[in-house]
Amino acid sequence: MNPQVDTELYDRDFCEWVRHNVDLLRRGCVHQADLAHIAEELEALANSDERAVNSRLIVLIMHLLKWKLQPEGRYFESGKSSWLSTIIEQRRRLAELLEYSPSLKPFAVRSLRRNYPIAVRRASAEAGIPIRQFPAECPFTFEQVLDYDYLPD
Repeated sequence: MNPQVDTELYDRDFCEWVRHNVDLLRRGCVHQADLAHIAEELEALANSDERAVNSRLIVLIMHLLKWKLQPEGRYFESGKSSWLSTIIEQRRRLAELLEYSPSLKPFAVRSLRRNYPIAVRRASAEAGIPIRQFPAECPFTFEQVLDYDYLPD
């Protein structure tokens, strides 16, 4: 290890470590930067985005399922809909993630099928709908899940 690399700063003060390493990299002092921890943090950022995609998909599918299976719960007497609000917000946030990192789209498409059973269990628990009443396979395409104009009937 290069003796000029301060790897202890990472454990002592993360924000200062970030500022210090950004400064080193901007000045071209790559050999003094804490490259091992920088690589670790960059990988963690990518993993965080994948977790965010999964989380958004689960919540979105869950609310689309409740919308489909419990039409009587779609709107309050006031005409407001917390489900619709959640669907819109999750679509917005998912679209934002995919716009910022288009390479996440294939991951998101694959995740739809994998996250469906999780969304079913959560929707069942929240809405009191027996799991057997849900479709065995995800009834929505990825395009439908993201489409602001799509609501299942």
